[in-house]
Amino acid sequence: MSRFEKMPLDDEIKEGPSEEMKTNSSQKKAVLQTLLKESLKPQNPFEEFQAFIFKKKEIPLDQIVQSSELVMDKIRLGYEKLLEEEAKELVWMVQYNTIIKAYEVAERYIKEIDYTAEDIEDFCFALENTHKIPYLIPGPAGIYISALCNYAKEDEIVLKLSELKTEINLIGFRLPKDKRMVIEGDTGDFTGISLEGGELVIEGSAKNWTGAGMRSGKILVKKNVGLHTGEWMMGGEIYVGGRVRGLGNVVEGKIFERDKLIYPGKSRYPNHYY
Repeated sequence: MSRFEKMPLDDEIKEGPSEEMKTNSSQKKAVLQTLLKESLKPQNPFEEFQAFIFKKKEIPLDQIVQSSELVMDKIRLGYEKLLEEEAKELVWMVQYNTIIKAYEVAERYIKEIDYTAEDIEDFCFALENTHKIPYLIPGPAGIYISALCNYAKEDEIVLKLSELKTEINLIGFRLPKDKRMVIEGDTGDFTGISLEGGELVIEGSAKNWTGAGMRSGKILVKKNVGLHTGEWMMGGEIYVGGRVRGLGNVVEGKIFERDKLIYPGKSRYPNHYY
């Protein structure tokens, strides 16, 4: 017998109940029995969620395209500002102080842009489109691309540059620790200079001054490199899968040619071209 049935009702303890009181008593019993049945009925805790239907919010394609174009416009504007400040007459001399100054200008504009590695690659291809970017100067372009890569959110960046007609200089400048950059194609002069712990992979060849002034990290060139390789290199390693045409004045570090250590070593001498 349930606890509700044992409860004494006011109607039951009175003598000679009237018809009205009997009716009230019956109604109370009916209510109590209903409550008892409801309390004993199994409950489904997920019942309230059965009617909920998840609706996926989709972003229209044209909105995605507009957002991508807006980012590219900002990246192009930053490059144009760099040219205005550092290459006013479209003549740019590669000296360390000019490189540092240009990099600082690039940093200033890049920090204000929210972009991805894909946007960097799009910018590289836009460099050869005179309708989008009027001037391609390999030095400032390389500085700007390097800054974009150094400040990108991704830890690994792959740039497919094999179809570019112009070889970009200064790719990999100041590539920081825990960053990996892969270039599919060839690069120009000063590849990976002042490397700061990152890993730079060149699927093709690099020209002169590869790894100049690098402090730490690793450069892997799968084909050939030119003259002055490792000039004023202060640490890190350079691996060349093909031929090293000439070494620079290396301070410290290691340089390999086809898995053979050529610096430090007696088989190669600074500024000895092969």
